[in-house]
Amino acid sequence: MRARASVLLAAAALLLQAQSKNPPLAERIEKLLATSATTRAAFWGIQIVDVASGQTLYELNPGRLFVPASNTKLFTTALALTRLGPDFRFQTRVLADAAPDAAGRIHGSLALVGGGDPNLSGRTLPYRMGSAAGNPLAAIEDLADQVAARGVKRIDGDIAGDDTYYVWEPYAEGWSVDDLEYDYGAAVSALAVNDNALAVTVRPGERAGDLAAVTLDPPVEFYAIENRVRTVEGAARSIEFERDPGSSQVRVSGTIPVRARSETLLLGIDDPARFAAMAFRQALEERGIVVDGGAMARHFYRDEAADLKQAPSPPADVSGVELARRTSAPLVQDLQLIDKESVNLHAEMALRAVGRARRNIGSREAGLEELRAFLGEAGAEPASWNLNDGSGLARLNLVTPSTVVKLLRFMMASPARDAWLSLLPVAGRDGTLSARFGDNAAAGRVHAKTGTEAHVSALSGYAQRADGSWVAFSILANNYNGAVTEIRGVMDSICAAMVE
Repeated sequence: MRARASVLLAAAALLLQAQSKNPPLAERIEKLLATSATTRAAFWGIQIVDVASGQTLYELNPGRLFVPASNTKLFTTALALTRLGPDFRFQTRVLADAAPDAAGRIHGSLALVGGGDPNLSGRTLPYRMGSAAGNPLAAIEDLADQVAARGVKRIDGDIAGDDTYYVWEPYAEGWSVDDLEYDYGAAVSALAVNDNALAVTVRPGERAGDLAAVTLDPPVEFYAIENRVRTVEGAARSIEFERDPGSSQVRVSGTIPVRARSETLLLGIDDPARFAAMAFRQALEERGIVVDGGAMARHFYRDEAADLKQAPSPPADVSGVELARRTSAPLVQDLQLIDKESVNLHAEMALRAVGRARRNIGSREAGLEELRAFLGEAGAEPASWNLNDGSGLARLNLVTPSTVVKLLRFMMASPARDAWLSLLPVAGRDGTLSARFGDNAAAGRVHAKTGTEAHVSALSGYAQRADGSWVAFSILANNYNGAVTEIRGVMDSICAAMVE
């Protein structure tokens, strides 16, 4: 009996020792949330659930509504992957009013017709962390090469950028007016060249007092650039740009020191179809094709649709003589880009692609209606979410942690499980989590989507524990007033606690 008692006492001592080293998950999380004044004042929503059993391992405010920021992209990419399938592809076409005559002349206009391909750019797909971007006009030049190969020598009319495949709704409700100037708030269109962004690079002049040198990439003069940047000696770098809403004038101002490195500013394009037409016209002329007309845009406006949520039948394709065509990479490759790099424009385009395919109209409203049906299938209550866009840029978006977790568990049980997991950033490895976690125990074992806006930080996804089992989690922090690094540090430590 004494021997047995000794064994029991020893086992109890070992258990107490283990608990002192690894206290219960709830206790560890509560200590982390109290780390600093910033973390204590933040509004936290957390739910951690075992994927297989559905057992809740920890929760805090799981049914309260939070601004999710780019965690919204989890909903959009899950919807697109499920409704469209991983192999879905987009088409971009070049159509003429008439075939070229014997002399290679087109008597009429030429249309560059967008079909929703988000990667008309120099990007390398499939996604690879750190892969260098190529020629931003590579896709446009490929289409121009095809037109030239058809023997076209002259075009009498205009070059039209046609983005009528989607309804012309360039911005969503709830986007800030400040967002629209930048690449992350670029206008949404079915015709998107170089992510509808223009890079303005500023380099110092040769001597103090000189104007800085300004170059554009791609070199398409869509905006009129007013250069007010001066080269200075010894002063700090201070460069900014300003574009009034609806204006085509961009003022670049400030100072740049002599011999300083260049600085690049990324501007959002406010009429992507016209920008694409300008780039295409330029590419045609570089191939010796004379274009008598100008560059213009064709849009499908909201008031032209009888119902923005549903159309009775698929719209007719834009007609004409096809001179060139480009087929996109499989959809799953773009969904990886959306979640790993958090690309707002592509998420918005994916939402509209679902609307077009499932409800016969490529509108934000149709995409959101299909999302409503999809989340019903996933078990989400209508009152537990309110999403107004596909990217999370809208501050009007609200979601509960429990709804995020329901989505995550639904996707892990779906036939698309493996493809779905491949979309998410991996802790310490790639995407928006590549520089996080470091030596943290969660590195390589957490697959999750980030989200960041002013006073908002989010991290939701999966963690694989040491025994190989998975947990689904959502950690949402709103209304904090301090360094985002403090909030992220707590999130990363919670992830470490989940996997240990």
